[in-house]
Amino acid sequence: MLAIVDIPRGRTVVLLSALWLLKDESQVFPSLGTSLLVCKTVIVCFLFFFFFFLERPFFRFSSPMEILMMVVGSFCAILHGAAQPGMLLVFGAMADTFIEYDIEMQELKDPNKTCVNNTIVWINEMTTFAGYYGGIGCAVLLLGYFQICFWVMAAARQIQKIRKAYFRNIMRMDIGWFDCTSVGELNTRISDDVNKINEAIADQVAIFIQRLTTFVCGFLLGFVSGWKLTLVIIAVSPLIGVGAAAVAKLTGRELKAYAKAGAVADEVLSSIRTVAAFGGEKKEVERYDKNLVYAQHWGIRKGIIMGVFSGYMWFVIFLCYALAFWYGSKLVLEDDEYSPGTLLQVFFGVLVGALNLGQASPCLEAFATGRGAATNIFETIDRKPTIDCMSEEGYKLDKVRGEIEFHNVTFHYPSRPDVKILDNLSMVIKTGETTAFVGASGAGKSTIIQLIQRFYDPTDGMVSITLDGHDIRSLNIQWLRSQIGVVEQEPVLFATTIAENIRYGRDDATMEDIIRAAKQANAYKFIMDLPQQFDTHVGEGGSQMSGGQKQRIAIARALVRNPKILLLDMATSALDNESEAIVQEALQKAHLGRTAISIAHRLSAVKAADVIIGFEHGRAVERGTHEELLKRKGVYFMLVTLQSKGETALSRAATECKNPHCNLAQNSFSGSALCRQESAEEEEDVKPVPFARILKYNASEWPYMVIGSLGAAVNGALSPLYALLFSQILGTFSILDEEEQKVQINGVCLLFVLVGVISFFTQFLQGYNFAKSGELLTRRLRKIGFQAMLGQDIGWFDDRRNSPGALTTRLATDASQVQGATGSQIGMIVNSFTNIGVAIIIAFYFSWKLSLVIMCFLPFLALSGAVQAKMLTGFAAQDKKALEATGQISSEALSNIRTVAGIGKEKKFIDAFEKNLDMPYRAAIKKANVYGICFGFAQSIVFIANSVSYRYGGFLARHRLLSRGAGLVISAIVTSGTALGRASSYTPNYAKAKTSAARLFQLIDRLPKISVYSKKGEKWDDFKGSIEFLNCKFTYPSRPDIQVLKGLSVAVKPGQTLAFVGSSGCGKSTSVQLLERFYDPEKGSVLIDGHDTKKVNVQFLRSKIGVVSQEPVLFDCSIADNIKYGSNTKDTTMEKVIEAAKKAQLHDFVMSLPEKYETNVGAQGSQLSRGQKQRIAIARAIIRDPKILLLDEATSALDTESEKTVQAALDKAREGRTCIVIAHRLSTIENADIIAVMSQGIIIERGTHDELMAMEGAYYKLVTTGAPIS
Repeated sequence: MLAIVDIPRGRTVVLLSALWLLKDESQVFPSLGTSLLVCKTVIVCFLFFFFFFLERPFFRFSSPMEILMMVVGSFCAILHGAAQPGMLLVFGAMADTFIEYDIEMQELKDPNKTCVNNTIVWINEMTTFAGYYGGIGCAVLLLGYFQICFWVMAAARQIQKIRKAYFRNIMRMDIGWFDCTSVGELNTRISDDVNKINEAIADQVAIFIQRLTTFVCGFLLGFVSGWKLTLVIIAVSPLIGVGAAAVAKLTGRELKAYAKAGAVADEVLSSIRTVAAFGGEKKEVERYDKNLVYAQHWGIRKGIIMGVFSGYMWFVIFLCYALAFWYGSKLVLEDDEYSPGTLLQVFFGVLVGALNLGQASPCLEAFATGRGAATNIFETIDRKPTIDCMSEEGYKLDKVRGEIEFHNVTFHYPSRPDVKILDNLSMVIKTGETTAFVGASGAGKSTIIQLIQRFYDPTDGMVSITLDGHDIRSLNIQWLRSQIGVVEQEPVLFATTIAENIRYGRDDATMEDIIRAAKQANAYKFIMDLPQQFDTHVGEGGSQMSGGQKQRIAIARALVRNPKILLLDMATSALDNESEAIVQEALQKAHLGRTAISIAHRLSAVKAADVIIGFEHGRAVERGTHEELLKRKGVYFMLVTLQSKGETALSRAATECKNPHCNLAQNSFSGSALCRQESAEEEEDVKPVPFARILKYNASEWPYMVIGSLGAAVNGALSPLYALLFSQILGTFSILDEEEQKVQINGVCLLFVLVGVISFFTQFLQGYNFAKSGELLTRRLRKIGFQAMLGQDIGWFDDRRNSPGALTTRLATDASQVQGATGSQIGMIVNSFTNIGVAIIIAFYFSWKLSLVIMCFLPFLALSGAVQAKMLTGFAAQDKKALEATGQISSEALSNIRTVAGIGKEKKFIDAFEKNLDMPYRAAIKKANVYGICFGFAQSIVFIANSVSYRYGGFLARHRLLSRGAGLVISAIVTSGTALGRASSYTPNYAKAKTSAARLFQLIDRLPKISVYSKKGEKWDDFKGSIEFLNCKFTYPSRPDIQVLKGLSVAVKPGQTLAFVGSSGCGKSTSVQLLERFYDPEKGSVLIDGHDTKKVNVQFLRSKIGVVSQEPVLFDCSIADNIKYGSNTKDTTMEKVIEAAKKAQLHDFVMSLPEKYETNVGAQGSQLSRGQKQRIAIARAIIRDPKILLLDEATSALDTESEKTVQAALDKAREGRTCIVIAHRLSTIENADIIAVMSQGIIIERGTHDELMAMEGAYYKLVTTGAPIS
């Protein structure tokens, strides 16, 4: 069994087996001769098949302990597999006893013959046979337990390692690889594909070894008992082994399609607010369904091949039987070589072997599916990253001066090799200096920062931090990144507490260090105002913090790091004036003794730099101080001139917390593991779901299910018919007339051929129809589940249990596992129960008393299945919760991989991921024991039932109550008694299916408070766009202790512009979310044209609103498709797209790209600069042609030049529309019809710019001095 572990050892065993095959042992076993050679040939052939089919991928992660478990489990499976052929030795002797007894009974009735009545001898022999059966049954109980228990435990340990290795290798991949790989697809593979590998290497291997051993031993028994007859049967057997490779190939294609669908789901669920704002739910469901249709196509094709393969296999088997019985009867009657018992041993040996080969087909299907999944998983595990962030190689310098030098650097992003980002760039950034980068969006500024962090390596030239001339490619990456602090414009926070988010900057940071960093970043005050202070949970991606709060936490994270090099990419862009001034001062202090690079659009953040470098088209075109560059009147001069035309910075509140609610604080945290674990413990109870409801979702496929069930029923009935046919064989040898014997033999042979033809068609009907119905159900459930998720209110997504990672994991596993209660499983169950039913009918017909005794054992089998189902359902629920936790961690880490890499926390996320794998592992160990006991009991009860039936048969014979049909009753038990045990083997799949179905239906049944799919609600044609907030009070559902709006009242007439001004967290963005009806106010109303938004149709309302937010969300598709997203109508022409792009000052940039409007923007727009993303978002809003336009810091990411042109476009777009603006630049809001100054959830001042300046209140102080609003 060492061959299972890897290819070299597997091939060694096969080679040794081949040498054993060639060894001449005729002198040692002269009586066996040719039989031994043929037996050895069969064993070696199937060893080769077994090792070739499973080979390396499945077991490469096995340790010596797992190898020992698999060896012991395999040894038990082999002994278990040999039990049934061993039983046939007893059965053959018993058949001879039956025939002799039958002939004696006929002779006793002949008055012309004298013979002795041997009934007592016959009864004693039956008792002996019963003892053999009982002994075999007890052995099977133990062997069945150990084979399942050890294989499931070994699989659980290996799956844990595979998940760890897969996630660990993903986390060490270079950023360029992520640019070309969908994060959602990776998350789907972690859950769905690894589960398929688990199914292929756990109990299915043990069962396959058992079936294969029964097959080999059955044929071995045939060769030893009668090699001539067995050779006739086996002559056509090679025709059976065709078709498995095609199944594996189709499975791989099916899994790739499902992975793409998972990527779509992950992207959409991560951007749910954008999807909701633009009414993209229907479009996204269709996009998701396109990938499901593709997967369904390959799944159905796989079902067709499986159906044809199975039907063809059984057809060949029955032809073998017809030929073998015809030839075997000649050997018994004419050549007198075999006894009838020997003939039946050969028949049943080959029959049982062939039956087990057929029953191994689900195992082969699981192996093929697992192999297809393993190919994808292990390709990723084996891939060597271009830049290995976890490599221990490279220098770690004792002293860092921080001088950075670029030498003729040219760079293209790996995902866009035809677009040159940096063009022969050379520059020096001196030690301890602050260098500011300025230039238009897309000039390559942020790319330089990524090269310094070594996210990429330059295409040409050498980029180095000059530390005694060391190229950064020669430095240790983890050490290099530990010397760098980064603050980005769109800061990423992790789903843990504020304190832990800051501690991500430095693992050994004390609470004092964290508080000091928070004070330096001007974050301390707002943190202390929160109920749980530093233990406040920030939510997924920091969603429960406002933009300014997120930015300050990110700055604190960089400062606590105490880095030698500081990279500030729009670090203060999300801060209001007061905060910016203080944080800028803190950053200036942080610059002391450090090399600092700053990218900024604000003059105040740039002019104090020691050196300013102007960029244009990937080149540094000018360099100098503020005064020097103004004198040159180049790129910098133009930017400053444009910005300084009367502009002032207003207090800018970053996008008010999209849902600022602080959830349960965590006292300690590693990655996101503990909070994930808590959320799993808080999981609400899932109510059991009736099986009828699962079938209801498959109702439209009822013709396929009916036809498939009919095929399965006929297939099930054919198995007891074997018993009937073999009973006829027994009967023919009791016939004394030779001519009548020949007629009977020919009749039975024809019946075998007929059964073979029937079996071909019924097996195909069963395989194809259930494959199609199962695939259609899986697609339907995934689509309905995804549709239900998109139909939930935004508040539902705020719950940590409903993070994108957890929801994607549910979609990937739940829908596919529901097939465990439907699809091919129904066919197998119908097959098994029909088998049992027909067998019982036949048995009752010939001996009802004996049959009644046998039926007493059926409740024990049912009980075994019930206990197994109950226990495994609990384990399935535990597995789901634990795997959702790991799904959340992987989703969070991979979605924010740049931030994770930048702060060097790959290992932290790996540790959190691996910690959450303990729960499913422990559950699997418990499951192994319960499943093993139930499996062993279900398998052994058949042998024990046979034992009792033979003993009771002897009792009936003694009292002359046993008819000639007793042999047929026992034959029926031999061939069909395993059917209930086989049915109980589907219990694990059924248990998982019930749990998954209950979870899906709970989601589908949930009625959202704000339903986007509802057709109800008011609609009107003459939509004008007047807006009025009437005393609105609002608290986020998951943070009920903090009221965000405390009585907001303001009105805007159609066509007017309302500008909200105020500090971070005052409720500006919350009011916008109420207008979009992401939430409803607790008290008060929001009126549109006098209609209460609670009574307005949600889709209608959102169709009239266009949104541009500060952090625009783009989808992983082309620029054209992203712009079209604003319209969501099928008649959006390319002309309209181009027109919108021109209005957003985007067209010229797009036309400069090689693929123009078909250029893919990458995951979350990663292939574009922030300014480019923002302009696409603006074009998306313009193409919508909305009546109400919401601009939440719409131009904040643009450089000065771009802002001027886009602002002009927005001013034009506002004409004739009601507009609500949240902004910090005076040029953006000074022309607003109404400026509303907000503080602590209420409006404290309102009026035009001139009116508010005349009042000399909060707004006046804000504009003139930057004083905070209070």
